[in-house]
Amino acid sequence: MNLASLLQCDLALVDAWESGEEEIPEKLAGWLETLAVAHEATGILSDYRGLRYGFKQ
Repeated sequence: MNLASLLQCDLALVDAWESGEEEIPEKLAGWLETLAVAHEATGILSDYRGLRYGFKQ
C-alpha cells in the first residue's frame, strides 16, 4: 500500500509532492505529521514481518 492508494489520488501527484514540484497541502502535511508522531511513540510491530498466509510456525 502506498500514499496514492491510501488517498485514492494519482501517483504522479504524490511523486510531485515528494520531489517538491508541488507543495504538500497543509491539511495533508498535518495528517502525515500526526501519523509520524504516533508511529514514533508506539513503534512499528515487527512480529509479523515475513509471515505469509497459511504458514504455520
